[in-house]
Amino acid sequence: MTTLQQLIGTDLPLIQAPMAGVQGSALAIAVSNAGGLGSLPGVMLSPDVMRSELAAIRAGTGKPYNVNFFCHTPPVPSAEREATWRAALAPYYAEFGIDAANIPTGPGRNPFSAEVADLLAEFKPPVVSFHFGLPSEALMAQVHGWGAKVLASATTVEEAQWLEARGVDAVIAQGLEAGGHRGHFLSHDLTRQLGTFALLPQLVHAVKVPVIAAGGIADAAGVAAAMAMGAAGVQIGTAYLLTPEATTSALHREALKSRASRHTALTNLFTGRPARGIVNRVMRELGPIGAAAPEFPLATSGIAPLRAKAEAQGNGDFSPLWSGQNATGCRELPAAEVTRELAQGFH
Repeated sequence: MTTLQQLIGTDLPLIQAPMAGVQGSALAIAVSNAGGLGSLPGVMLSPDVMRSELAAIRAGTGKPYNVNFFCHTPPVPSAEREATWRAALAPYYAEFGIDAANIPTGPGRNPFSAEVADLLAEFKPPVVSFHFGLPSEALMAQVHGWGAKVLASATTVEEAQWLEARGVDAVIAQGLEAGGHRGHFLSHDLTRQLGTFALLPQLVHAVKVPVIAAGGIADAAGVAAAMAMGAAGVQIGTAYLLTPEATTSALHREALKSRASRHTALTNLFTGRPARGIVNRVMRELGPIGAAAPEFPLATSGIAPLRAKAEAQGNGDFSPLWSGQNATGCRELPAAEVTRELAQGFH
């Protein structure tokens, strides 16, 4: 049977989770050079920035790397839903002296597209990963056409089987502990979401492709546990957030190092889709899951000016402080060192 290392061409069956907003090419290069699979999150990058980041990776490493994209269907904006959202945020706008009438609406994240695929084809990244399902068959064929391996996140057995039937080369079992956006796409029912070590063996049993464990794995012991339960490899994000190569903000870093990191929750307030982050003021006061928040990614524009004002005052009350449930592995070490320490779990 093909190992994950053979499939993706790395020394280690370890993937650095793509984390939009807190990293760029530097982290991906460091992890790839240390023997893992470094990842570049492409979802928030303009074509020009994506091209320069891919060029930086190509210059910085000769090792395989991954580029990650979202596959959501952009929602039709609803004036009514937007008004409800602005009304929910109105007390905060008043507190910070923000004129809600001047806040633009619009998407913050774009799904994978033909234009992006054409840009990627110039660089032919060895691995491309997807979140929230997969792009069209034609786009999948284009990605596979230059020899790339395709990975995608599954949060249920049904999603893993759906992905396998559509040709993914490996499935990422994203447990409920994972930081950032939930990858669910067949059902929005959060009660169907499982913890990593409940989900992992079910997916290993349900599909023939390699299964990569993600969520709550923060040290070598966690890596070893995942491998013992049948994982072909692991994907790790939160443990890299304090590395110098990450672009994690000072506020976010402080939260990760504090006791606040022990309390995370799934919230849709920042983007419109459930994502795990450290509980802060807006999550406490509005409730982490708010019915008023517009569909992903339209919630972003309403909260963005509050985030900017609060961050200027030195607080993260309105910032998405993404983190998994286990931030114990978060250490201020170079990414290569974090990778080597995690790799002890493979022996």
